[in-house]
Amino acid sequence: MTLSAARPRIGTPPRASRASVFRDPNGADPALMTRRAWWLVVLHLLVPGSAQALAGNRRLGRFALGVWLVGLVAVLLTAGLLVVLPQVPLSLPTNAVGLTVLQGVVLAWAVLWIALTLDTLRLVRLVTLRPGSRIAVAGLLVVALVTGTGAAVQGAVLAGQAKDALGSLFAGTRYALPADGRYNILLLGGDAGPGRSGLRPDSISVVSVDALTGHMVMFGLPRDLDGMPFAAGSPMLKAYPHGYGWHDICNVDVCQLNSIYTEVQLKSPQLYPDAKAQHTLPGIEATKEAVEGSLGIPIQYSVLVDMSAFGKLIDAMGGVTIDVKQRLPIGGGVDANGNPTGVKVWIEKGVQHMNGNRAMWYARSRHGIGNSDYARMARQRELETAMLHQMNPVTLLTRLEAIGKAGSAAVTTDIPQGLLGELAGVAVKARGQKATTIEFVPPRVPDPSNPDYAAIRATVRTALASAG
Repeated sequence: MTLSAARPRIGTPPRASRASVFRDPNGADPALMTRRAWWLVVLHLLVPGSAQALAGNRRLGRFALGVWLVGLVAVLLTAGLLVVLPQVPLSLPTNAVGLTVLQGVVLAWAVLWIALTLDTLRLVRLVTLRPGSRIAVAGLLVVALVTGTGAAVQGAVLAGQAKDALGSLFAGTRYALPADGRYNILLLGGDAGPGRSGLRPDSISVVSVDALTGHMVMFGLPRDLDGMPFAAGSPMLKAYPHGYGWHDICNVDVCQLNSIYTEVQLKSPQLYPDAKAQHTLPGIEATKEAVEGSLGIPIQYSVLVDMSAFGKLIDAMGGVTIDVKQRLPIGGGVDANGNPTGVKVWIEKGVQHMNGNRAMWYARSRHGIGNSDYARMARQRELETAMLHQMNPVTLLTRLEAIGKAGSAAVTTDIPQGLLGELAGVAVKARGQKATTIEFVPPRVPDPSNPDYAAIRATVRTALASAG
């Protein structure tokens, strides 16, 4: 071996000396120490634990790198599952156990982040840096410490708020499997209104969603439907074996579909003794059974929206966007010909983003040419559907506390918390598809006072078979 071959080339330090620049540097060179400090800070921010693995406690660094790697894999796996099987990742943030675990994870990460950031501050050796870089390096690490810790604590707080909100709103105890592969959910939009004894549902519809594909079919029923047959096993069958309102027989002043809720709530709640335990109401249960008998399909769950409180929920969500098809008055009266009078403010045609008060006027407005009861019911369903479609994780997280308070006052449902992940996953699939809507109003049902329920059930079967 020649002397020249054995001698290292000038300017190329041995491997050990390059590594020692980070682990055991020469603090006498401020320029070198400054470059080293910036490298450690950037590595800490991009890959937490890498600064410790390179220049500090290797055991701590390897542990933090392992945690960071597991977290990265979890994020990538969640993103993939949201595309192909959204029910799985959505189950974690939609139940109390998952949210408790999430709280613990983010708080543990906050503690680890504090330890890593303070240790990185120690490793950079501020006193050895160039004077102008000391404040910059220290300031960046302090900002990273406050921002990272604050975000983790805020995440834990939001998880706690979500747990409380879900616990108060989704407290149902019944778990039902899809019927013929579909979840059928009754939606009721109710309002007490002037001159009414108790609340009556003005908007009555059933959302049928395929549990695998998310394809949605919505059936709308008019509130003035007569002669509704109750499903087999209903406690109401004994009193109304021929249908509710047959020969104008009922226990309230008007014998129509939306009267069932009022009658049972006020006069015979004892027919449904388990309703409270199931986080529903006797009137909702009776209405559900009438709709089941009318449409010929089982209904697993129900959602009652109190329209008098729905405006607050809309405001909590940041408003709602509606494509207005007909110019509608806000306030005012009506003349002998049915035309609006004394109207100062109108809801104009076109796409509009509405606050809660304006959205309620849109749903309730009774005056105007062509503004029939059926049109008003359809607008209420349109408003409910728009709210469902406009819910997204960002809105829910940033407005969670307000939504929880408003939702508990506006919504009554027997959907159990443990089923939310699956239903949320189905809803994600449904968002990208066009729903089928069938309204059982004239001309499809020429006379709601004397409907052909066999024809209605046949229409439902055909629609669901086509959707499947």
